Amino acid sequence: MYEQFSRLALLFGEEAIERLSKVRVAVFGAGGVGGNVIEALARSGVGTIDVIDNDEFAVSNLNRQVLSTMHVVGRSKVEVAKERILAINPNAVVNMHQTFFLPETQDQFDFSEYDYVVDAIDTVSGKIALILKAQKEGCRIISSMGCGNKVDPTRLMIDDIYRTTVDPLARVMRKELKKRHVKKCLVLYSTEKALKPYEGEEKAGAGKRSVPGSTAFVPPVAGIMIAWRVVMDLIGFDPKARYEEDEKRRLAEREAMKQKG
Repeated sequence: MYEQFSRLALLFGEEAIERLSKVRVAVFGAGGVGGNVIEALARSGVGTIDVIDNDEFAVSNLNRQVLSTMHVVGRSKVEVAKERILAINPNAVVNMHQTFFLPETQDQFDFSEYDYVVDAIDTVSGKIALILKAQKEGCRIISSMGCGNKVDPTRLMIDDIYRTTVDPLARVMRKELKKRHVKKCLVLYSTEKALKPYEGEEKAGAGKRSVPGSTAFVPPVAGIMIAWRVVMDLIGFDPKARYEEDEKRRLAEREAMKQKG
């Protein structure tokens, strides 16, 4: 086990760290949400990470995207992500895919190779295709709903898509997935009502949706929460069971102390 993961091993055990070193996770989208997923997975010792994005960093990304700095503006997000992962864990394997995931590009990916898929892309058609492909291949997936125009990270939740409320993107996804007979899908969503952005200089192009406002709070926290769930699922960690185990151990230690006294 590498020293940079020794503190993780104190909580999860060396066996869990070894397990994480052997798994492969695909992160579709390396922006505000996806970038923080990538960062947290790298710091958790995930051995192989696929990064899928066709975008380059822009100055407007600096307020929320952890992989973005002035030094990387104009550079490919997947290339920067690879450098970041390897700077954290030189033993990681990083597969770069310089493309957007869309229904027409989905055949480029073999989901049977992945232990987990993270959907951090923006387009509804792409998200639906991701979920359908992952479930067809029997691959676990978690999908991020809308983080734009939200300011309160405490309103973020992880649950099944059919138990979501408030989130407009989740509403659309529920409808579309139901049409396609998808019975369940794990998602991250917000119960915060979206704010209406002020008029700004950044305008949407013709035929495109309006540009959402964003903060350094909501997308990054969403990414961290998604990475947390991925890691917990991959190592089979149940926090509640662990708390109960710790309490039993403390009680046993107290009882032993009493008997000695």
